[in-house]
Parts: sequence; structure tokens; C-alpha cells
Amino acid sequence: MSNYFISAGIELKSGADLKEAQEGLRRLVEQTRSEPGCLLFEIRQNLENPGRFTLWECWTDKQALADHFEAEHTKAYLARDLTEVNYIEELSEIGQVREEANR
Repeated sequence: MSNYFISAGIELKSGADLKEAQEGLRRLVEQTRSEPGCLLFEIRQNLENPGRFTLWECWTDKQALADHFEAEHTKAYLARDLTEVNYIEELSEIGQVREEANR
């Protein structure tokens, strides 16, 4: 089975403090990287619009990502209500989309 890749765009909520969100996201990255099943977890900040961020994630499988949302540090960050998700993309290596669709 292939690893599970995700890209997501998030944005600072109206009225939320940018520095607080940046610090919270930094902590989230540090804590998430040690979770079972996490192969890659990075958050990058948009240079032109600092209130926008892109997440790059790779998990061993969808269950590992589901478990991530049950982790206390993830729940704690989400409870702060600083950012919102604009999009989520499930990704695969080039050429695997057709191969997996044919299975």
C-alpha cells in the first residue's frame, strides 16, 4: 500500500493574532512529527500573504492521519480557533492515480 500524501491550505481567521498562530503552528509541527505514522509534516508560510499557510503531509495510511486529529496537541491547536482550512488535496506519485483507479 502507498503512503498517504496530503496538501492543505489554511488561512488566519479574521481577528486572530498572526504571531500566536505562527507559534501554535510551530508547536504543532514539532509535536506532530513524532506521531506514529507521520512520515512528513511541514507548514510553510506564504511570502506575499503571511496569513496563509500550506501544509505538506505524508502518513503511512489514512488511519494515521485520522489518529493525528485525535491527538491532544492537535485538538489543543484546533480549539484555539486561529486558522481555517481553505482546501485539502489527496495526492499520489505521478502515474499512480491511473494505476490505483484500475485496481
